[in-house]
Amino acid sequence: MKPVVSISLTVLFTAFAASAQAQESFRVELGRDGETIADMRPVFLEFQSRPMPAISPTEVARRYQRLFEHSDEPEVRIDALNRLSNIQKVTDEDVSFSEEREQQVYRQALESYESILDRGAYQGRLDELLYQMAKAHAYTGQAEESIDRLRQLVGLYPSSSLVPEARFRIAEAAFSAGDYAEAESEYSRVISSDGTDSLKTKARYMRGWSQYKQGSSARTRAAKTFLAVLDGVGEETSGFRRIPASDAELVDDTFRIVALMAAEDRGVESLASWLTDAGGKGFGYLLYDRLADYYASNRRFEDSVAVNNAFVRDFQAHNAVPAFLAQNVDVWRMAGQTDRARASRAEYVQAFAGDARYQQLAKADQERWQNFSRSLADYHYDQAEEGQAERQVASFRLAGGYYSQLAGRSSQKGDVLRLAGDAFLQAGDHTDAFAHYQRAAYDTDHENKEYPGAADAAWAAIVIQRDALDNRNSLPATLDDLAAAADRFAAEFPEDERQAGLTADIANRMLAEHRYADALRFAELAIAHPLVSPAERYSAWVAAGEANLAMASYGLAENAWRQALALISEGLLQEGRAKDTDSLKRQLASSIYYQGEKAASEGRTDTAVAHFQRVESAFPGSDIAIKGRYDAANTLLKAERWQAAVNELTRFRTDYPQHDLTPTVGEKLVFAYQSSGQLVRAADEIMRADEGESPSWDQQLRAAELYHKAEAHARRNRIYVAWLNRDSAAADSESHILSQTLRQRLVLDDVEPRRYRIELVERELASQWHSEDTLVWAGRAAIVLGAEESERFADVPLQIPLAESLARKQAALSAARERLSQAEKLIGEGAGSEILFRRAELYRVMAQDLMMSEAPANLSDLEATQYRMLLEEEAYSFEEKAIDLHARNHRRLAEGRFDEWMERSLQVLADLFPGRYDREVRWMTWNEEVNDDA
Repeated sequence: MKPVVSISLTVLFTAFAASAQAQESFRVELGRDGETIADMRPVFLEFQSRPMPAISPTEVARRYQRLFEHSDEPEVRIDALNRLSNIQKVTDEDVSFSEEREQQVYRQALESYESILDRGAYQGRLDELLYQMAKAHAYTGQAEESIDRLRQLVGLYPSSSLVPEARFRIAEAAFSAGDYAEAESEYSRVISSDGTDSLKTKARYMRGWSQYKQGSSARTRAAKTFLAVLDGVGEETSGFRRIPASDAELVDDTFRIVALMAAEDRGVESLASWLTDAGGKGFGYLLYDRLADYYASNRRFEDSVAVNNAFVRDFQAHNAVPAFLAQNVDVWRMAGQTDRARASRAEYVQAFAGDARYQQLAKADQERWQNFSRSLADYHYDQAEEGQAERQVASFRLAGGYYSQLAGRSSQKGDVLRLAGDAFLQAGDHTDAFAHYQRAAYDTDHENKEYPGAADAAWAAIVIQRDALDNRNSLPATLDDLAAAADRFAAEFPEDERQAGLTADIANRMLAEHRYADALRFAELAIAHPLVSPAERYSAWVAAGEANLAMASYGLAENAWRQALALISEGLLQEGRAKDTDSLKRQLASSIYYQGEKAASEGRTDTAVAHFQRVESAFPGSDIAIKGRYDAANTLLKAERWQAAVNELTRFRTDYPQHDLTPTVGEKLVFAYQSSGQLVRAADEIMRADEGESPSWDQQLRAAELYHKAEAHARRNRIYVAWLNRDSAAADSESHILSQTLRQRLVLDDVEPRRYRIELVERELASQWHSEDTLVWAGRAAIVLGAEESERFADVPLQIPLAESLARKQAALSAARERLSQAEKLIGEGAGSEILFRRAELYRVMAQDLMMSEAPANLSDLEATQYRMLLEEEAYSFEEKAIDLHARNHRRLAEGRFDEWMERSLQVLADLFPGRYDREVRWMTWNEEVNDDA
């Protein structure tokens, strides 16, 4: 670099030494030492250090200000300005000019600087001169000139103590101009220079900003730089515990920008990556917190919670985990999402539910845990009470779990345990409810009234045990367990008035255990007890009735029910007991009903029927009374008293048309009618439409079969026709055979015979399922259809024009032959002779019709003769076929077979060849005997 000045220049460098407060100076002459800065040789002058006079910095500054304002010498003005600057550096007092005056001063200073440069000599330090010129340019709004002076200073005096600050100002200018890459480079030079730690911190901070401003590609570098800034400040301030006021804004802004960059990048994933690349930082949790705060302040609540959760996941052992989990609650509350806030409370509670983790919490965090647990428990309990049935169980179970966790850590142990028991009970979790009630009753000091609700809790546990014996909950309990609990209850709470009722209840439970003697004994004890109430006495009578009933002493049981009813009728019970009247009447009716059952089992039909019918007088209109009527009919059926059973069943259906048992009456009537030989009535009962609904096809076919057996063909055929009109293909062998059977029966009954013969043939040929009967039926149908086609064939005359009539004749012939082929395919040898005969007759008729056909009228005698000869030739071939088929029928005689159709073939052959076939035929039986000598 070329020197800034080329003239001989004497420069005087002056500076304050902070420790000695002394002035030092030396002289350099460029003209003598060399032409360039590289050739310069400093000449050190001796100096003496003297202490500053005892005068305040403010007064010294004032004097220098006056010197600057009144001196005409540029060197003096500049020296005064430099000294003012140095004084400001070494004192905490404000000795500077006002802002407006400072700008005026620096404009004047620029004139002095330029004057010095024009003269070519200066007794001070040139680097300070350039720095002050840069500063003056900056204050007067001449930014480019200021940077030029700073670059001159850096280039000419790279070892100057002003270089770091000069580079910092250059970097600042580049940053302000938007040249962020240049700014990054200049800040890096400041960091690697000999500047102060404070300046390096600021340079590192601004380098991070320069990198950030370069966009996403430089974001990782920026993060690394900002983390270095925080690392340095953290070390200097004992982990940010004692941050100087001057650095507070920088530290806060650094945390903020790192959070901002993470949010602009991949969020918490980027933050975690940057911290990992940096080797992990003790202050990392503060960055997580700042990122979460940033998201929350920008209403990105889900992202905020994600940051907190990421920290909790990745740093599970960190002591800030409770704060991050608690912060989730605050975030969701800020978002107005109470459900999520509640869920975050639940996560907090779950995270420290274990004793080990809970004990590691600070006292404030433990209190927060307790508050969260209680609020969650209360919330879910309230929600369960107010919510819909399908959600109540889950809500009560959640509430119980929170209460249970809280109980051992709460000062209100008994109350919380009782609440846990209540919640579990409402949730249907009787095992946990019982355990918590027991703890509330017996694990608290109720004698000293620490928990006055202990007796109620104990009773609640007894109620659960009692309900368990009634199979109303799944608690594993026995009657002996309940008895032991009653003993403990009596011992702990002897004055509780509920003991008498408990004794009566145990009597009933003994009965339920089939310990009938014990049941009667406890019932008597309950009735005789001095404090027993009418209700408890009533319960004892009921137990006595049940015991007698269980021992089949139905008469005694009936008496017990009457005693219980008497207590109600005498008004000794609460009004609510009046509703038990129906129940007791039902028990009374049951006793009578059981007497009927017993008589029926012993074969005393009349007595049994009388008892069953008597039930209705004991409890009119009741289900058991209706069942008594029904069983009276059943008893008559079992006794095979058919008409009486029919009458009773008919009356039952008339009296109770809507009862659940009524649909079964029809089948019983069918059974009675069939058993008594009334098949048509049985079928009519099956076909009876209930409530406008037709019987199923299975039922209709069942009825049709009964009609068939009863020879009620008209009713049967209506069902057959309806079934076949469904146009439904057979799905299996059974349904195919059924349909073919119905068609055959309709044919036999002459119901649309041609239609059903055709269906018989077509369905059998198309089906993959066959039986011997269906093949025969279809084959016979095909033969009949073939015979009909043969008749139509014979009725077609051969007349002029012969070609047209012959075509009709041949079409009829083909139709007849097709039917006979179908018959042969279906029956085979079963109708072979008939099929041969009918085929032969087709050809014989064809030959005869050809011979009998008329000749055209316009033929000459010769032509007529020729025409007749042609017809004979055609007819001959048909006659030969007919003879051959009849002969084949004749040859079947040799196989030992003879039937009507073979005989008819012989008659035809005899007519055609009388000499050969017209003879007497006598059949003899031949029995081949075994020759013993053979």
